[in-house]
Amino acid sequence: MRMPPFELLMPTSLEQALTLAGDFIAAGEEFDWIAGGTDLIPNYKWHLNSKAHVISLAKVAEMSELSSTHIGGMVRLHDLAESNITHPLLKEAAGSIASVMIRRSGTVGGNICLDTRCYWFNQTEDWRESIEWCHKCECGTDADCRVIANQNTLCVATYQADLAPAFLCLNATIHLASSKGKREMLLSDFFELDGMTRNVLQPGELVTHITLPSESSELTGCYHKLTLRDSWDFPEAGIAAAWKLSGEQISTLKIASTGLESIPRVHDDEVAAVLPDWSGKESIESLSEALRKSIKPVNNTGLKPNYRRKMVKVLARRCLNQILHK
Repeated sequence: MRMPPFELLMPTSLEQALTLAGDFIAAGEEFDWIAGGTDLIPNYKWHLNSKAHVISLAKVAEMSELSSTHIGGMVRLHDLAESNITHPLLKEAAGSIASVMIRRSGTVGGNICLDTRCYWFNQTEDWRESIEWCHKCECGTDADCRVIANQNTLCVATYQADLAPAFLCLNATIHLASSKGKREMLLSDFFELDGMTRNVLQPGELVTHITLPSESSELTGCYHKLTLRDSWDFPEAGIAAAWKLSGEQISTLKIASTGLESIPRVHDDEVAAVLPDWSGKESIESLSEALRKSIKPVNNTGLKPNYRRKMVKVLARRCLNQILHK
């Protein structure tokens, strides 16, 4: 499949990249950022919301910094998975993504900002045109959502990135920049529950890096996910958990999910209902069941929603059972 033509720009500093973006916005011209390109390039080949200009971040060296608490937006997934200074939960999540070749190209910022997916949307242009358009790529037709019929106000495309739940469990902060300045927020405040909006990024804004609080090093965690295949497929369901033990008691427990809704989600309410009276296996069973009930996937991925919900309980149990063996 041929990609549509576009102009590729290669700034060598963050300041230069943001200036280019600001100039395009001032001129009323559309553009995309490209990091590793593992998601953007296939979308362009399918003619999914392509732009006339693309700004590459590959040469912005300052965005590739990696330490135990600072993860640049351009850090490669392979480097995150293989580094000895990476938190073990992030290593596990990063190492589970796709294949080695994709991890060598894909980046942390690209994974966090991954476009939502839906089998009515992620198809070739000819396929989409043959069955009419959808709300996420309606091409000026004002088309309805193909998953939830007779509405075109909310997109329910699914967020299927692996790193977000791990970062959420570690209470990460995301750092953004544009030509107008910089800002930061908890990663849990970054996502917006809409398959088209996806997050709070403004035009011309990008993710520069993510930071972890120093106390995240005290947390132990794990990540389990459900996929159709190991080498490529996005998670149909993913559960991350992080905890801290004080003797035999759990003093901190965080759980987050991905691949099930339009955003990754932290499940603090479900944890809070169980943690005060934690009793080992019984509490694990209760919490896993509560997670299953709280999640409501829609029918727009390879596996049916009911099966994905059932697997949430299984994945959560696998994660939480590790607490018993620490």
